[in-house]
Amino acid sequence: MSKNNRPASPWKVIQPLAEIRSPWVTVIAEKLQDDQGNLIDYWRVEKADSVIILTLQNQRLLLPQPMYRPGLGETTLDFPGGRVPPEQTPLETVPFILQKELGIQPAEISEITAINSEGWAINSSFSNQKLYGFVAKILPNIPVNSEKIGASYPMTNQGIEALLKDLTCLQCRGILLEWNHQFTLS
Repeated sequence: MSKNNRPASPWKVIQPLAEIRSPWVTVIAEKLQDDQGNLIDYWRVEKADSVIILTLQNQRLLLPQPMYRPGLGETTLDFPGGRVPPEQTPLETVPFILQKELGIQPAEISEITAINSEGWAINSSFSNQKLYGFVAKILPNIPVNSEKIGASYPMTNQGIEALLKDLTCLQCRGILLEWNHQFTLS
């Protein structure tokens, strides 16, 4: 809101300056005019939306093997997740991610529930990406390949607290905290 409690006017694109495309990311530079008439050279990033999945089986949260994260320069423990391909919805992406990261077949999933069906903006000033969270319940009698499991935590307050200490990914932590909030209120 502006000083007068009126919505700020939208900024105008005056001129595109550059665009760099790759399969993972597009970087765009534009000359913008803000709501005060100032001209600004502004850089932003467009990425595909992401999905993070809390995978539950027998009152435990299952996480895949830790993966190397080039941006951090280290290996981290994360929930299963990935980008949403242009031809799929976030929900349609869930079974493919679980199959790739945990070896779980679509028929072994008893239920998929959205944590946030609208998606949350990730760095909305700089990027257009949205994050979707899901809970996937795996049938209780399905043996999950132990070589694919990096960690397992009980669905208890102590288990969630231990998991929060082990997660460095803010997006994973946000999905876990939102689910825990919803789970404890229901």
